[in-house]
This record gives sequence, C-alpha cells and structure tokens, in this order.
Amino acid sequence: MNKWTRDQIAQRVARDIPEGAYVNLGIGLPTKVANYLPAEREIFLHSENGLLGMGPAPAPGEEDPELINAGKEAVTLLEGGAFFHHGDSFAMMRGGHLDICVLGAFQVSKNGDLANWHTGAADAIPAVGGAMDLAIGAKQVFVMMDHLTKTGECKLVEACTYPLTGIECVDRIYTDLAVIDVTADGLVVIDIVEGMSFDTLQEVTPVPLKQA
Repeated sequence: MNKWTRDQIAQRVARDIPEGAYVNLGIGLPTKVANYLPAEREIFLHSENGLLGMGPAPAPGEEDPELINAGKEAVTLLEGGAFFHHGDSFAMMRGGHLDICVLGAFQVSKNGDLANWHTGAADAIPAVGGAMDLAIGAKQVFVMMDHLTKTGECKLVEACTYPLTGIECVDRIYTDLAVIDVTADGLVVIDIVEGMSFDTLQEVTPVPLKQA
C-alpha cells in the first residue's frame, strides 16, 4: 500500500495554508509544516506558549534556548515576530483570532469530533493542554494523522471512543492515504495518495466516504 511520508503530509498541509493566515501548529507532526511553508507567502505562525511570527527550525548549532515552541522544540523568529505572556496567547486562541490550527489526532469521527489527548488507558497521563482551546477557537481546524493505527484500525471512526478534545470542530483531515473534508454532507475525499483507488481507500475506512 502506497503511503505519503510524514514530510509529504506536512508539505500537503503547507500548500493549503493561504497568504496572510494566522496559524497555530500543534505539538508533534504538525510542527513539520513550518519547514514547508512557501517563502513567498506571508504566513504568521503562533505558538501557545507565547510566540507570533515563528520561522522554520534553526540549523544545527544555531538553536536559541529562549526560543521554543509549545513542544519545547527550538524554533526561529522571523523579522517582526514577537513573544508575549502565556495568558495573552490563550486570549488569542480563545478569542477567535487564529485562522487555522493544525493538530494531531488519535481519532476523528465522521461528524468532525476530535480526540487527540488521551487514549483512555488507565496509566495514561492527562495532557489536553491548549488543544481544546485551539479546536474550538480557531476558524478552521486541520488534522494530521496516520490513516490506520499500528494494529490496522482506522482512526476515522463512526464515533470516537477516546475522550473528546472538541465536538464537530474538524474541517479537514490529512492522513498518509488521503485528504478528506468534513462537510454537512459527510466525509468528502479531495486527494488520494498515488496508486490508491477510491474503492481501496473505502475498504480500509469504516465510515462512508464521498468523492469530490
């Protein structure tokens, strides 16, 4: 089965972020998107720990310990960028000032419910962080995730079985197999990895899909 790599998924997300957008990249896979944003496109990256105007990851040896994202990874700050109090950062998130947030996920339901912070395991450490604020506060929510778990279960589900981060908040899903919009008429496939047919994608996805 052909699959997009994680870098290819990040490139695909970056392609869909428009000029002038204010964007938060969640912890983990979404942080890769920063490395593929077109240089000619002005996009303002926000981090919930209090940064606006983040650039790509620094070159090895050029890390600044004072400049990190919410995942504690070293980042750069573009000309005109700013840093500020954590509380002000959350006011931006909750106040509807972000155009897009890009989050990872354990599960997304056919209605766009998001579960991305807790597997429900007894020994799991609760760590919802700012994800719930981003999921509800951003104007659009993009999710990046593998289509299937390591045991072959699809992460696109009829209803989430893990604790929810947000209800009906996801607008677009990027997996290693496809790009899927969550619409009022259901899940609409707008792109599929090369070499995979729509029917094959549907076979590994337990919820109904539609072709764009």
